[in-house]
Amino acid sequence: MGDMERLHKIKYMIQAKQHVPLQEFLDELEISKATFKRDLEYLRSRMNAPIVYDRFHGGYCFENQTTGEKIELPGLWFSEKEATALALTQHLLSGLDKGGIIEPHIAPLTSIIDGILGQGETPAKELRKRIKVFGMSARNSDVKCFEEIGVALLKRKRLQISYYARSTDKTTEREISPQRLIFYRDNWYLDAYCHLRKELRSFAVDSIKAAHITNVKADEISDKQLHEYFADSYGIFSGKAGQRAKLKFSPERARWVSAETWHSQQISSFDKDGNYILEFDFNQDPELVMDILKHGSSVEVLAPQSLRKRIKEELARASNKYE
Repeated sequence: MGDMERLHKIKYMIQAKQHVPLQEFLDELEISKATFKRDLEYLRSRMNAPIVYDRFHGGYCFENQTTGEKIELPGLWFSEKEATALALTQHLLSGLDKGGIIEPHIAPLTSIIDGILGQGETPAKELRKRIKVFGMSARNSDVKCFEEIGVALLKRKRLQISYYARSTDKTTEREISPQRLIFYRDNWYLDAYCHLRKELRSFAVDSIKAAHITNVKADEISDKQLHEYFADSYGIFSGKAGQRAKLKFSPERARWVSAETWHSQQISSFDKDGNYILEFDFNQDPELVMDILKHGSSVEVLAPQSLRKRIKEELARASNKYE
């Protein structure tokens, strides 16, 4: 019997009988008194199990348990394999959001996971040491508004926010109806209906400098409307797509790009020379321009002409810096 299975068994024995003598544990689990004492201490200190010894009944029980009450202990519904998967997931999430807005909120989960795996064969610290996650584009985020945003989302309330727009270097006061949180390229965004602009907008969460939950019910936007507005265009920039990009990647670069998804409705093919042709719709182009430029001479914009001209001008300006 494994350690976690034994801890489960102790919990279930007390749950079923309410008062269990020491000798019954030793016989049923086939363990020594010392091992039982270690298990008991682990359940009390790591799992916060309210297990006490009742001298009147001569056995161990859950403190203040009423007849028929079901006691649940954090972590004891996980097997070691499940707990290992949970540890990996928590570490990946923490790594992706390193120093970000949710890290302080998931930090308590670390100690719980360590407790679950504490008696297993694979320590949680060893798992974390063997996995590294790098968030290359993550911006320094402010955690103070995350709770308000989460509560407003779940309770379907409007938010009054102070929003700093980097593009204009200005802060505006807005009332918004939050719809959903998006984790995109190592940063958090809030899709919401903006009552100031009277349209859907995507707000960078780290640019929300203050947030206040109002008592006004949030406007509900259908999933269909959200999808049409936010998924129609390329990247995080929203709005109805009005242009179609057509890119040609070299055969060498195609080995990587052909395995990537640039747009949910993209169309792709290979020409007779092995070049990879990629087509998709877009609205605003700042993010698209950055993604094209990082491929340097391995990509060519075939259409539209306006995007082709924009890339050509950017490359010319970059070249001039080295002359």
